[in-house]
Amino acid sequence: MKVKRVSARGTSIREVELEPENWSGDKYRAVQQERIAKVSKDYVIVSGRGTRTQKVGDLPAPKPRPSTFGWTRVTNRGTSSRKSRNTGSTS
Repeated sequence: MKVKRVSARGTSIREVELEPENWSGDKYRAVQQERIAKVSKDYVIVSGRGTRTQKVGDLPAPKPRPSTFGWTRVTNRGTSSRKSRNTGSTS
């Protein structure tokens, strides 16, 4: 499916193919692992405003998101709560 995207302060319009979003959850973890696999294990990642460095080979594997089944969720500005009913991960 093609969608119109506005760019350059609204002065141009371009049509792009709509792709599934992969910026969060399990899909993002898979994309992140693919990117890390392509990089050398000696590549250094700088984080924390430049105060921390870590090699790609030393990064831990991402953990799957735990199930929230049966957890209590606070709603309505903290005035009520309800139990979570989902059975799978919340990604």
